[in-house]
Amino acid sequence: MSAHADSHDHDDHGHHHKETFVTKYIFSQDHKMIAKQYLITGTIMGIIGVMMSMMFRMQIAWPEEPNVLFEALLGKWAPGGVMDADIYLALVTIHGTIMVFFVLTAGLSGTFSNLLIPLQIGARDMASGFLNMVSYWLFFVSSVVMVISLFVEAGPAAAGWTIYPPLSALPLAQAGSGMGMTLWLVSMAIFIASSLLGSLNYIVTVLNLRTKGMSMTRLPLTIWAFFITAVIGVISFPVLLSAALLLIMDRSFGTSFFLSDIFIQGEVLHYQGGSPVLFEHLFWFLGHPEVYIVILPAMGLVSEILATNSRKPIFGYRAMIVSILAIAFLSTIVWGHHMFISGMNPFLGSVFTFTTLLIAIPSAVKAFNWITTLWKGNLQMNPAMLFSIGFVSTFITGGLTGIILGDSALDINVHDTYFVVAHFHLVMGISALYGMFAGIYHWYPKMFGKMLNKNLGYIHFWVTAICAYGVFFPMHFIGMAGLPRRYYTNSNFPLFDDTQNVQVIITAFALIGGVVQLLYLYNFFASIFYGKKTVQNPWRSTTLEWTAPVKHIHGNWEGEIPHVHRWSYDYSKPGHDDDFVMQNVPLKEGEEELHH
Repeated sequence: MSAHADSHDHDDHGHHHKETFVTKYIFSQDHKMIAKQYLITGTIMGIIGVMMSMMFRMQIAWPEEPNVLFEALLGKWAPGGVMDADIYLALVTIHGTIMVFFVLTAGLSGTFSNLLIPLQIGARDMASGFLNMVSYWLFFVSSVVMVISLFVEAGPAAAGWTIYPPLSALPLAQAGSGMGMTLWLVSMAIFIASSLLGSLNYIVTVLNLRTKGMSMTRLPLTIWAFFITAVIGVISFPVLLSAALLLIMDRSFGTSFFLSDIFIQGEVLHYQGGSPVLFEHLFWFLGHPEVYIVILPAMGLVSEILATNSRKPIFGYRAMIVSILAIAFLSTIVWGHHMFISGMNPFLGSVFTFTTLLIAIPSAVKAFNWITTLWKGNLQMNPAMLFSIGFVSTFITGGLTGIILGDSALDINVHDTYFVVAHFHLVMGISALYGMFAGIYHWYPKMFGKMLNKNLGYIHFWVTAICAYGVFFPMHFIGMAGLPRRYYTNSNFPLFDDTQNVQVIITAFALIGGVVQLLYLYNFFASIFYGKKTVQNPWRSTTLEWTAPVKHIHGNWEGEIPHVHRWSYDYSKPGHDDDFVMQNVPLKEGEEELHH
């Protein structure tokens, strides 16, 4: 090992002289730089996604009213400033796709797996720097293709982010089902390739490149979460790829995997024998694990930040690992709860109800352990900590409604209403975003060597937290009143007139919450250049990444890699002068290692 390390060091020194702008910032193979690339690309996609949501929220609050913004941004899709119905559906579709895949998956897994896995396990870099670079550039290309699809003449894909056939399979079905849909499928195929390469890299790195003494039970929970997320990704993403490929064949090569007897514009099409429900099964076999691919990394980050800022060991470390494993296993057998009223066999409904309610147990274990970690801790209320506590709150409130939706008898009443929108936005949209923000505030010093402005962080948290609940809490009620999702106006239904005032309130909160993100963006980009310089270990944390020098070097540590002597949560341990003991500090004589 040591010979290998020496040669690596030597190579590095030889390499540094020749590093150009292109090899350092663009085609970089350094995991820290790739993490930043993911984060900044994800941020740009996030801005596009949030702008879309604000546009369709304005349409729902004030339907059929001319809007200067629409005219400016949508052009021919908003004649006289009134939004066209087709473009509304397209905005909802692309917003969903961008936020789920290009912001949350890339922002959490892409950024933090890349940044933290090598640093926290004590490795010089990822197992394959080259593959890592390729996975980022595939992600970048897929983002570009997705954005290009917005400018297609007939309009972008508009079949919902779930792209159910026949809408998505027949180019004749609607304007967005032509070229826009084709680009959507191409973009997703490239994204899946990127995701798989990244995931395989993370798995191999965690299994093979841990430093001396870093057993699996000494790993920080962040690494466990990233590792298991990658495993779920490798299991479920290929299924979406197969669904996308079959859909491409249905669209372009005359097959009928997902199409049976169809009439369109009075004409009988020649398709027979296929089933749209097959597509739903294939889609949701990725679609539901995807929720956990998004939320598990956020859980890992939050576990780490809560322990650090409570100045206490994480409560129930092993239970936390087991619950991650349980979530991973169960996540692959619950997908049918999206399909209770799709015409699927009702017996299967009861099976999927059972497995769905079962997954509430490991989620509850996690929530309990986070609250118990906070209990009687010496809480340091910095922005990262506030976002982590916000995460626990939205995860619990959003999770409770999941119990209603997971029960097939209850779900029938609120299926495809705003209740569903409220549930999944709280639990995977807002919670995952909070996890991401918490991670950014906490590890920003590691990424950029500067500190974020704390006061701007506080304003960002409080306004975001109030607005997030202001948007998604009322949706539960209009959902229970039966208001369907994805309708661009409800003005034709006198039944729903009472809900219109609520829509205006929701939109007001959404607009304020969207605008306050500009404050965060200013803080993020200004601090890179003008922020206060960080110290080596600003949060007095125990994990290995804070032993690495602040200045970025390819290889993370100068000289020897630190060895690990204890688990990652030795906070407030009796018999030590400081209230934290780093993982690379050897045990004192007579000191017991905590068997957590």
